[in-house]
Amino acid sequence: MDDKHFEKPTYDEPSSVAAEQGDVIVDGPDAVALTITPEAARETAKRLLEQAEEAEKQSGGPDSQPR
Repeated sequence: MDDKHFEKPTYDEPSSVAAEQGDVIVDGPDAVALTITPEAARETAKRLLEQAEEAEKQSGGPDSQPR
């Protein structure tokens, strides 16, 4: 992602997530809302977890120690 993407504020509240009629609905801050398939939700969740771990390592967070 380019540097301009990161000029936006960083939020510390998690998004709301719901399953409705076979879709996954994500409602986040700053009017972010998306509806995705279960398959896309699983892959997104995997990517979020991987990148959360990376971000914690970068900031010296709780998962910064090698496992």
